[in-house]
Amino acid sequence: MNIFVTMKTTAEIIKRLKKEGNPEIVEARKNFGIEGSEGFGLSQPQIRSIAKEIGKNQDLALELWKTGYHEARHIATLIADKKLITDQLMDKWLKDFNSWDIVDACCSNYFRYSPNAYIKAIEWTNRKKEFEKRAGFSLMCYLACHDKKAEDAQFEQFFPYIYKESDDERNFVKKAVNWALRQIGKRNVRLCKKSINLAYEIKAKDDKASRWIASGVLRELESYLAEGKIKA
Repeated sequence: MNIFVTMKTTAEIIKRLKKEGNPEIVEARKNFGIEGSEGFGLSQPQIRSIAKEIGKNQDLALELWKTGYHEARHIATLIADKKLITDQLMDKWLKDFNSWDIVDACCSNYFRYSPNAYIKAIEWTNRKKEFEKRAGFSLMCYLACHDKKAEDAQFEQFFPYIYKESDDERNFVKKAVNWALRQIGKRNVRLCKKSINLAYEIKAKDDKASRWIASGVLRELESYLAEGKIKA
């Protein structure tokens, strides 16, 4: 019998995280640019296992997020109730972002389910802070990956914002811009060709960040298109 299955409070969960944490994982995360947040050192499988034991619980998700602990916030994104997501909550969590993996966890596990996810993705590209701006492009990426019923036009509306911000040289922004355009291009042949055309336009801006973004997009999408890896 799992003695942790009755976890019902924030204190109990934090105690569990401390018990299972590994300081070596905390140090190893720094090699991937994950710094600036206090954590215990749990792997993603451990985090997902704990979240599964807890189940959906909006109040607990909000409490865990407020603790500021790295793993607690990951769990919060997994147990938050998708039916209770609001623009206000999204903006509040956005302001707390201090690592790229928390950004992506929120966008993947929670934010993409918002009825206003497409609006928020565009809105956040105008943010000044690095992780807040990344969230806009990360959300574009996860929508492209998971919203199978979306029309092409919903992704084409992102193109002007991808072009506009492609000259942002900050590491976690330019990687997300590159990622978003690649994932949009992988949806189908039509979007792939449009994404390739946009990549050439970005490349023509001829600044360092734009060249880097365009090169990565063109290398992958032109290869995928030539090899027939993208559906019609």
